[in-house]
Amino acid sequence: MSPWTSLITILALVLYLVITINVGRARGKYKVSPPQMTGDENFERVLRVQQNTLEQMILFLPALWLFSFYVSSVWGAIIGAIWLVGRIVYAWGYYQAAEKRMIGFGISSLSGTVLILGSLVGIILSIVKV
Repeated sequence: MSPWTSLITILALVLYLVITINVGRARGKYKVSPPQMTGDENFERVLRVQQNTLEQMILFLPALWLFSFYVSSVWGAIIGAIWLVGRIVYAWGYYQAAEKRMIGFGISSLSGTVLILGSLVGIILSIVKV
């Protein structure tokens, strides 16, 4: 059990909580009542940040833990921290305009891919050693 991996995990959950709260705030600000999912373009961007972050977390969290177990908990946490920064940059950019989301998306996608591929290599190497 790695405290660094645990820290990154809880920070990812806190980030998702904040992003989810932002959706609720945007509903009020832009007058988009539940169960509506469309309306004001500004609301839709805030909602898209939440949905995309949820989609990415499904890949990120298992990859983070597998990488930390099979490769390195320190490097897993470092790459995980980069993923978090990418998600923050993604959200901040997307809240302003859809075209401003790409840098953050690239950072988080690249770091997530490193975690997935690194996990795969680490798992294969542990099988081969047996």
